[in-house]
Amino acid sequence: MGHSLCVCSRGTVIIDNKRYLFIQKLGEGGFSYVDLVEGLHDGHFYALKRILCHEQQDREEAQREADMHRLFHHPNILRLVAYCLRERGAKHEAWLLLPFFKRGTLWNEIERLKDKGNFLTENQILQLLLGICRGLEAIHAKGYAHRDLKPTNILLGDEGQPVLMDLGSMNQACIRVEGSRQALTLQSLGCVLYAMMFGEGPYDMVFQKGDSVALAVQNQLSIPQSPRHSSALRQLLASMMTVDPQQRPHIPLLLSQLEALQPPAPGQHTTQI
Repeated sequence: MGHSLCVCSRGTVIIDNKRYLFIQKLGEGGFSYVDLVEGLHDGHFYALKRILCHEQQDREEAQREADMHRLFHHPNILRLVAYCLRERGAKHEAWLLLPFFKRGTLWNEIERLKDKGNFLTENQILQLLLGICRGLEAIHAKGYAHRDLKPTNILLGDEGQPVLMDLGSMNQACIRVEGSRQALTLQSLGCVLYAMMFGEGPYDMVFQKGDSVALAVQNQLSIPQSPRHSSALRQLLASMMTVDPQQRPHIPLLLSQLEALQPPAPGQHTTQI
């Protein structure tokens, strides 16, 4: 079921025999809340996600989310520090203790830059996309697919490395990722790339106008011209957003293309042929 938990002195809890101090609320949505807590044993900050469980099915879904986190040990996938289930009268709360990322999400970074009239550089985009693809590759290798890939579900580490979160979106069933699910993942990844390049989603304006996004995705995406981006990056985006799902590149091909596009390390010289 998980580790033991108790509410101790005001503002502190014990999870897995370690005491954590409540600092502030980070956010809430639906039936879940996220708090910032500090580990009094190590001085590190953590995000404590509390999921309200009204029924047995809710508890099972929370358990599956924890199981998904435990399934992966990868630098580009959010790890689980601890998990427990707490009784609250006739109801329960599932608690997931997760690392805290002070830089927030990729979308937070995109908005911060946009507010200053700036955008991610192409080198930054390529590094981020490479890390995201490596995380997706690890998920696919286990036979799963991330079903809610978007900038708000990608955290940024202290060094700017992307970390995939919201693993609960892939907790229903083990699926074949070679077919339609991976094609959908690639289109979602293309939307993330578009947001990194242009500071907004490819269909944001369609939605704001009240037009049909479902209809818009059936037409080839028009990619704005920008001197910030190379033709290779534009071509990569176009391949991921092509209307025909069978024509979208799979993650292994994307990884090889991205690795070839990575800028040389400082001090490393390239020879042109």
